[in-house]
Amino acid sequence: MKNVETWLKEKLKNPKFKKEYDALDEEFALIGELLKARTRAKLTQAQVAKRMGTSQSAVARMESGRAPSMASLRKYAKATGSKIEIRLKAG
Repeated sequence: MKNVETWLKEKLKNPKFKKEYDALDEEFALIGELLKARTRAKLTQAQVAKRMGTSQSAVARMESGRAPSMASLRKYAKATGSKIEIRLKAG
């Protein structure tokens, strides 16, 4: 059985797959930041959800890459004791 890193390394050799994967960079970055904020706050999804006034499944959707609204991001940031910082970098 292959681990995820080995599987991904093989898949990234395919130019079409790599192009699609690279197109998800921003989503992966947002997911990573959400998970870091929750981990730093030492909270479960259920605890974040309670603080946000939403369901655990809504938090799970945010953390799985479904584009959250700015209002949801603000609530998530507040629930985890974080601050939103948005930057646009030159490509």
